[in-house]
Amino acid sequence: MRSFFGTDGIRGQANRWPMTPDIALKVGMATGLALLNGDDQHRVVIGKDTRLSGYMIENALVAGFTAVGTEVFLLGPMPTPAVAMLTRSLRADLGVMISASHNPFEDNGIKIFGSDGYKLSDAVELEIERLMQEDLSRRLATGASIGRAQRLEGVRDRYIEYIKGTFPRSLSLDGLRVVVDCANGAAYRVAPEALWELGAEVVAIGNQPNGTNINAECGSTSLAQVRSKVAEVRADIGIALDGDADRLIVIDETGRPVDGDQLLAVIGESWRTAGRLSSPGIVATVMSNLGLERYLDSLGLALARTKVGDRYVVEHMRANGYNLGGEQSGHIVLADYSTTGDGLLAALEVLSVVVATGKPVSEVCHRFEPVPQILKNVRYSGGKPLENEIVIKAIDDGRGRLGNAGRLVVRPSGTEPLIRVMGEGDDAILVQSVVDDIATAVVQAA
Repeated sequence: MRSFFGTDGIRGQANRWPMTPDIALKVGMATGLALLNGDDQHRVVIGKDTRLSGYMIENALVAGFTAVGTEVFLLGPMPTPAVAMLTRSLRADLGVMISASHNPFEDNGIKIFGSDGYKLSDAVELEIERLMQEDLSRRLATGASIGRAQRLEGVRDRYIEYIKGTFPRSLSLDGLRVVVDCANGAAYRVAPEALWELGAEVVAIGNQPNGTNINAECGSTSLAQVRSKVAEVRADIGIALDGDADRLIVIDETGRPVDGDQLLAVIGESWRTAGRLSSPGIVATVMSNLGLERYLDSLGLALARTKVGDRYVVEHMRANGYNLGGEQSGHIVLADYSTTGDGLLAALEVLSVVVATGKPVSEVCHRFEPVPQILKNVRYSGGKPLENEIVIKAIDDGRGRLGNAGRLVVRPSGTEPLIRVMGEGDDAILVQSVVDDIATAVVQAA
């Protein structure tokens, strides 16, 4: 049983359990003691997004890590994938990102990466939780063994150069007008700069963070502003990042959104043609549209599905030799370059296809017609609805009604008392009926 860690680190409302300074202090101490063994002084890099509470959490983590003798390098506002990359580049033992991703500014979170840039395993997170609940006072460093902290300069430029190095040298973004919505988050400087240095005419929005406007009516979860700006300036493409820039949604020149499933199809076909896929398929979650699966099958590519969460996508990729995976929400993992989702990196990969083909984004980024997909979130007050006989029967009946022409995914939320019911299939009316019947059963069971 987990007390603190969820599917993507620790997350919650700032200054409410578990996102309090005292918990962050314990995370720093426990993580240091769990992972940083030996007599040599170890190093940790810490990045953050632009939330007001980031200052508070950052200082608490620094206190925790230095208390157990760790050297700390502070990166300031940087995308989550940049922290993962810099952890490896700086030969650090750990990387920590302070962010609640696409959540509102009132929330915050802590994500931890190992020295290889990958998120920690479940076993390591449980060990950290065990130590957090112990008295660690006798294991703290003393005297000259106490750690130091310093703020690093120039790390933004290191990440920009790394990102630019993934774009084909034979191509340029010259002549492309690009709107980039930085969600007033961690990529508010690096994303516009990288795109401009590659030759694009950049129109940046959501690049004026004030501590409280991250993800506020902007970014990948709120597309009205970026769609409006694309139309206003007649841009070739819109790129909408989220608060920590590990995901994106593309807007084509007509204002139509392009989700992660379509982006996976674009990159997957491009890499297949170029012989770059390390395995004849890609990895996505159970939420990816059936249309993507059918499209990949037409290309001779398999779709491996995992539980919801980019960490499960990455785990499956590593275990089975895939180098491309992602989520419908816009997490795209390009394992040749990164250990986690990277919105800017994925955007450049899509732009390389646009430039190489000379076709508009509306043509490049719409590879298949999604089948009707309906998601309903059903709130419950207690108990375990998915173990109720009424709900079990409704799910079994629904699967039978959909047959081979559809899919059904029923799962509990990892953060709220919700049952998420997703159905998809060629017959939209049938799918709606199946989802409604299961939702009704959940309500009755609760």
